[in-house]
Amino acid sequence: MHRLEKDGLDISMAWAIIGIFTILGLAAVYMMSLILIPVTLAVVVGMILGLAAENLGKMGVPRLANAFLLSSSVALVIVLLVSSLADPLTTLANEAPAFVERTISRIMPYLERIEWLHITPATFESGPMSIGALLENTGNVLHVVTTSLTPALVQGLIFFAALLLFLASRVNLRKTIIMTFRTRTQRLAAIRVINAVEQVLGFYFATASLIYIGLGVVMTVIAYASGLSAPVLWGFFAFLSSFIPYLGITLMTLSVAIAGIITYDGFIVGLMPAAAFFTVHLVMENLIFPAVMGRRLEINPFIVFLAILFWTWMWGAVGAMLALPLSLIVMTIIEELLIEEKPQPQLPK
Repeated sequence: MHRLEKDGLDISMAWAIIGIFTILGLAAVYMMSLILIPVTLAVVVGMILGLAAENLGKMGVPRLANAFLLSSSVALVIVLLVSSLADPLTTLANEAPAFVERTISRIMPYLERIEWLHITPATFESGPMSIGALLENTGNVLHVVTTSLTPALVQGLIFFAALLLFLASRVNLRKTIIMTFRTRTQRLAAIRVINAVEQVLGFYFATASLIYIGLGVVMTVIAYASGLSAPVLWGFFAFLSSFIPYLGITLMTLSVAIAGIITYDGFIVGLMPAAAFFTVHLVMENLIFPAVMGRRLEINPFIVFLAILFWTWMWGAVGAMLALPLSLIVMTIIEELLIEEKPQPQLPK
C-alpha cells in the first residue's frame, strides 16, 4: 500500500488545528473557572489525603465514613482558621484609613529622594494618588470583595461536595481508570503512575506543611517581638505564602519590610523583621527542606516559575497555589512513563 507523503501545507494545517484547539481549551478552562477551580482543588487535596484514606480503610473504616471523616477534618481546619483570623482581619479593615496615612507619611521621605519618580507631598494631596482617592479605591475594593462572597461560597460548597465524593469513590475511580486500558502493560503503567502521584503529593505536602507551620510560628514570634500588629495574621500569611515558590517569599518579605518601616523610626531597624524572616525562610528552603525531601522531588525552578505565572493568569491566587501540585503531578507522570525499569505492581483482583 502506497503511503502518502505530507507536504509543508499539510503539516502547517495540522499544527494550526492543534493551536486552535489548544486556544479553545485554554479559553474553556478560563471561562469554567467557577467550577474547575474547586473541583481541581478537591482532586488535589483528595490525592494528598489518599494515603490517610488507605490507612483508615485498612483499619476497617467504611469508605463513606472514611470520606466523611477526612472531608469534615478539612472543613474543621478551615473553619478554625477563619474564626481565628476574623478578629485580626476586622481590625485591619477598620484601621485601613489610618494605615494608609501612616504608610504615606513614613515612605514619603524615601520616595522624595528618587528624583525620576517626581513624587512630592503635593502628589498625595490631590489627584488619583490623594488620600481621599486611595480611600475611595479601598472602598471599591471592599465592594468587589463583598460582591465576590457569593461565588466564593458556591465554590466552597462545590469543593467540599467534590472532595467528599472523590474520597468515597476513590477506589472505584482508580479501578475504572486502570481498566480503561486494554493491555496488561498499560494497566500496570496506570497503577504505577497513580500510586506514584499519590505518594509524591502526600509525602511532599505532609512534610511541607510541618516545615511551613514551623515557619509560621517563627514569623509570629518575630512579629510579636518586633511590635508588629496582628502577629498571628503575619504567621498565617507566612505559612500560606510559602506554598507559592519565589513569589510568596518575595511578597511576604516586602510586606514585612513595609510594616517594619512604618512601625519604627529608623530605616535599618525597620528592615530587621523582614531580614530575620528572610533568613529563616532561606535556611528552611535551602537546608532543612532538601535534607528532609531529598533530591527526588526537585523541579526545574524556571518551569515552576512559568507554571505559577500561567495558573495565576488563569485562576488568580488559587491558581498560584495549585501551580506546584499540578507541576508535581505532571513531573511524576513523565518520570514514571519514561523510566522503564520500575517494580511492577500487581493488578487488582
